[in-house]
Amino acid sequence: MQGLPRRQPLEQQTVEVLRARIAGGVWLEWLPAERALCAMLQVSRSTLRRALLHLRQEGVIRADHGLGNRILGPASRRGGRMRSHDVALLAPEPLERLRPTQTLWIDELRAMLGERGCRLHVLHGRQYFRAKPGAALEKLVCQHPHGAWVLLMANEPCQRWFARRGLPCVVAGSCHAGVDLPFRDLDHRATCRHAAGVLLGLGHRRLALVAHKELLAGDVESEAGFLEGVHGPRHPDASVVLCHHDGTSAGIAQSLKRLVAQKPATTALLVANAYHCLGVVSGLAALGRRVPGEISVISRDEDPFLDFLVPEPARYVASPRALARSLLQPLLELLEGSRVSQRAGRLMPQFVRGASIAPPAS
Repeated sequence: MQGLPRRQPLEQQTVEVLRARIAGGVWLEWLPAERALCAMLQVSRSTLRRALLHLRQEGVIRADHGLGNRILGPASRRGGRMRSHDVALLAPEPLERLRPTQTLWIDELRAMLGERGCRLHVLHGRQYFRAKPGAALEKLVCQHPHGAWVLLMANEPCQRWFARRGLPCVVAGSCHAGVDLPFRDLDHRATCRHAAGVLLGLGHRRLALVAHKELLAGDVESEAGFLEGVHGPRHPDASVVLCHHDGTSAGIAQSLKRLVAQKPATTALLVANAYHCLGVVSGLAALGRRVPGEISVISRDEDPFLDFLVPEPARYVASPRALARSLLQPLLELLEGSRVSQRAGRLMPQFVRGASIAPPAS
């Protein structure tokens, strides 16, 4: 059949798509990982690798061992086209490993951005939250240029890197001391100060705050607020213990064992994570300590599964929609190229008394 157009091989089509996206500034210095490219282009790994080899032979990219495919030439220069209507949310864990309340407000934020013609992409990886994350973050932002970033559960090195680079971002949480980034969070300091007041009002004088040993900025605020509440002038006989654990059920159990062995006995706990609250309540049961008969427990955070815990824990509740809405305005300002008008934003959650607190046993 002479005269019919010849179909391009899939490998050549892949080469042309990659070449066009590089020239258009979709990727600035690095190509995405091969697995991501296969999913994006709907091609097999073998087809993609033949296409990448073709581009290397043309001098468009270079394979750097252990790092990926670096873009060569003018397309790798900074300042290329940014996907101005795209927002990236960066977290240490994938969505399925985040707490339910976090995924709820992320879904709300995705819908709110979608209504305004913007897209939300969730990126994750522990390497971006190490003590020295610079190289990994540099590669990430070059491979995935976005109009704005949301930093979730970001430690101090991650926050400082974004602040130094001047990238448009909002911290979903609190900022560490000395980091100047816009942020939106619950008011953990006021919340924990209130929790201390509730427990002291019930008659407790030996209190403890249970938190992960790798403190995020919100946990630092929590400790400060709890200490302020306990050490106020009205109850000079009150004392507080800061109980840190490694985030595992075994680690929580070991921390509780050490805590309950101390004298005088601790009679009330504030737990700084809803998942960890589960570990605390079950760990106390394993130690034969009744809640709230022998020890009262408050969860600083809310998650829907706490409704099914017996006894239902006292906790602080905030609307996922309100959290998403608080992040929306600064993100829209950043996408428009403006400076965030309100740098700091804190929401005060509502206290739900539950059934896990009571006066100390006489």
